[in-house]
Amino acid sequence: MIIPFFIPHAGCPHQCVFCNQKRITGEHNPPVPESIPAKIANYLKTDNKKKPVQVAFYGGTFTALPLEIQRRYLAAVKPFIEAGKVESIRVSTRPDCITEEILSLLRDHRVSTVELGAQSMDDYVLSRSGRGHTAADTVDAVALLRKRAFSIGIQLMPGLPGDSRERFFTTVDRTMDLRPDVVRIYPALVIRDTPLEELFYAGQYAPLSLEEAVKWCKVALGRFEQSGIRVIRVGLQPTEELLKPGAIVKGPYHPSFRQLVQASA
Repeated sequence: MIIPFFIPHAGCPHQCVFCNQKRITGEHNPPVPESIPAKIANYLKTDNKKKPVQVAFYGGTFTALPLEIQRRYLAAVKPFIEAGKVESIRVSTRPDCITEEILSLLRDHRVSTVELGAQSMDDYVLSRSGRGHTAADTVDAVALLRKRAFSIGIQLMPGLPGDSRERFFTTVDRTMDLRPDVVRIYPALVIRDTPLEELFYAGQYAPLSLEEAVKWCKVALGRFEQSGIRVIRVGLQPTEELLKPGAIVKGPYHPSFRQLVQASA
């Protein structure tokens, strides 16, 4: 079981063109560290499966938060780890926000998994999308994480500005070369109140059609599975906020996107 905490935009040094985490997650403010133990305790009360429990900090850029805030978040989980009720912690971050100092802090607090929002392994696509990092940053971050024996996740976003079928499949190949433990694939959507929405209405960006996104992701899913890399998510998870009328302006959204991909010819 994963107990999720969302820290929308917290620590993020850039405004990526596609990003509005408040609409995507339905959370508008990061939790205060003092609220975390009560939420964990409530989740544990409903856990009847007795499977390993992991606390996850999603959204934002966890490792770009001030060190003291990172410590407070991680320390809030520590009593549950020491009591054997939580096994480990998972965090999401940017490839260019990984350092030896940060990894020492994470390792000391039983963080086992770090997911990198790489989005693409093509520098042209990354630049057009306002990411502020390069593909080389992802390569370097993976090397540092592997050196410290972290479990590694990589998040990809096909269909960003400047992307193409060929560029995305090259991204898939370069990602496979990095041998992450898991991958998530989120086709780019035009979300309300994002720079991408402005580009869309200005005629400077066209998202993938649902048919195109399914075809691209079908190939990617097959390649990753054949190489032994688990794809743990394909398509954004539906949230109450995301499903509100007008929240998604345009793009290949479907509440059962992975099923569409797996069922496609």
